[in-house]
Amino acid sequence: MINKPRGTEDVLPKDSGLWQKVENIARETAGLFGYKEIRTPVFESTELFQRGVGDTTDVVQKEMYTFEDKGGRSITLKPEGTACLVRSYIENSLYANPQPTKLMYIIPCFRYEKPQSGRLREFHQFGIECFGAENPTTDAEVISLASMFLKNAGVKNVKLNINSIGCPECRGKYNESLKNYFNSNKGELCETCLERLEKNPMRILDCKSPVCSKIAENAPKMIDYLCEECSNHFESVKARLDKMGIEYFVNPDIVRGLDYYTKTVFEFTSDALGAQSTVCGGGRYSGLVEELGGKPAEGIGFAVGLERLILIIKSQNEDAEVTKTPDIFFATIGENAEAEAQKLIYELRKMGVYAEQDLCGRSVKAQMKYADKLGAKYSVVLGDDEVAKGVANLKNMTDGETKEIKINPDEIVKEIK
Repeated sequence: MINKPRGTEDVLPKDSGLWQKVENIARETAGLFGYKEIRTPVFESTELFQRGVGDTTDVVQKEMYTFEDKGGRSITLKPEGTACLVRSYIENSLYANPQPTKLMYIIPCFRYEKPQSGRLREFHQFGIECFGAENPTTDAEVISLASMFLKNAGVKNVKLNINSIGCPECRGKYNESLKNYFNSNKGELCETCLERLEKNPMRILDCKSPVCSKIAENAPKMIDYLCEECSNHFESVKARLDKMGIEYFVNPDIVRGLDYYTKTVFEFTSDALGAQSTVCGGGRYSGLVEELGGKPAEGIGFAVGLERLILIIKSQNEDAEVTKTPDIFFATIGENAEAEAQKLIYELRKMGVYAEQDLCGRSVKAQMKYADKLGAKYSVVLGDDEVAKGVANLKNMTDGETKEIKINPDEIVKEIK
């Protein structure tokens, strides 16, 4: 027997209804804010993520699925969505359209990391990106979209944490302060963080090592080093969230795990799965479009891990499963009745009715048991007599009540709808 690769999951029919519901809510909520769906390739040039995500991040250093194709090109299965959208934004000249450009996506992503509850090597994200708008109103709108989506999806008790990680100007001073602090603890840092110390000391704040995390707790906070512009921007974002009645907490420890973020960063967290965990994360980025070969353009967005989100929804809602049951089931006696039923079912399906019949040659008694297991709302038994007369008994499977009806699609739809 060949099993699925470690860190992957099958979405079975009992769960696919909930997945479809959540994905539909994502598309509908994003649509209310003017975001249009974009679909990018599952794999991209490795350089896109090295330059776009940052070569000092765990994603690039440890987690990417990278291989050489038959043409000798280095290819990577996408570990996240933002760099892909920036590439598409530049390559397809979306910047030439009236700005801002509002995009949403639902994609598979791939990261080689230790599988755990809600965190897989193949996982799925719902995300949005907005390009070409630097006004703090945009930050507040993006955060409000994430908040509305989580509420619409039925997620309870989420907490919004926000922070500002400044711009290159104020971050330069902050990085010097960080270097001085971590240099005094240099002997205890892990090997990866020793590399980061020179290249990008802020990445140390995001290290998963317990020792490095403990040292980072007392490190200087970026929020104390914001320049006037970044400080005013952050205050304006908070004021707009206050206006909309969206509760938030300023958490100076949020830095996000990717190199491209600037100014506003945010996370929605939940303790539904035990430890406080991130349900949705995002923020603003400057310079990423330019870094990947485009003209300078501001961007901001977020991503939601759908596996973790669905685990939370199921843990908080006993009736979260979405299973579509047949509107009507036709049990048949004899080959002629079976063929007539199939013709009738095809007509009903064209009219938007979910109709079923037996495909396994069961007895009438077994067919009715099967209809009950499927959760059919109504049933009809068709034999040669019913076909000849053009009438049959329609049974309500909930209360057992029966009613004689004509065997034609319009009559049946009238009765069951």
